[in-house]
Amino acid sequence: MIKYLFTSEKLSIQVHPNDRQARRIGFPHGKEESWFILDAKPDAVLGLGLKKAVSATKLKTAAILGEIEHLIDWKPVKKGDFFHVPAGTIHAIGPGVSLIEVQRNIDVTYRLYDYGRPRELHLEEAIAVAKLTSYDMKYSSEIPADQSAILFVGSPYALFQIVGTDDEVISQTGSKEWQVIPLEGSVTVRGKLIRAGECGICPRFADIDLSNNGKSLIACTMT
Repeated sequence: MIKYLFTSEKLSIQVHPNDRQARRIGFPHGKEESWFILDAKPDAVLGLGLKKAVSATKLKTAAILGEIEHLIDWKPVKKGDFFHVPAGTIHAIGPGVSLIEVQRNIDVTYRLYDYGRPRELHLEEAIAVAKLTSYDMKYSSEIPADQSAILFVGSPYALFQIVGTDDEVISQTGSKEWQVIPLEGSVTVRGKLIRAGECGICPRFADIDLSNNGKSLIACTMT
């Protein structure tokens, strides 16, 4: 699933289960996601992991008392930053951020804190699946604006930035689903013109015509 997110306020502090944890409660798989920053205000931040390891009891107490924000590691962000968010990572998006979110298509989100908004929280479920540690910065990178690049390759998907027709960074994975998200210019997917703000889906990479591409993100399932 591909989403555009434009934040004007803090989004909830949440976490997703991994495959094993999700299957225990009847879901086919867990949830991972990736964030590609399109733009950000000078003071924009993302919450990724904790400042330091804490106990489950301390995390729960902080969430109940509204003090959990002080435990979150709020990282400054700018245009071109990329973060992969593995299952179990406590995370949140602050205001003033425009990003593309690539995620596994499954509706399983546990909210730890929502700033007093009247939505359901899932403290017990969230703490049971959360990694009570810092975010591993090996999952982040600063993507050059003018170069094709590998953003993430792993289970369950891969994500690439393609500039122009330079698609050599894409390995032929045998994927049965490709998605292309133009950032600049346009692409043609199975004869249909796809522009910035849209997403094209096709079964083969060969179905994507990059001849008019300025810059695009391309995602594929890993098989």
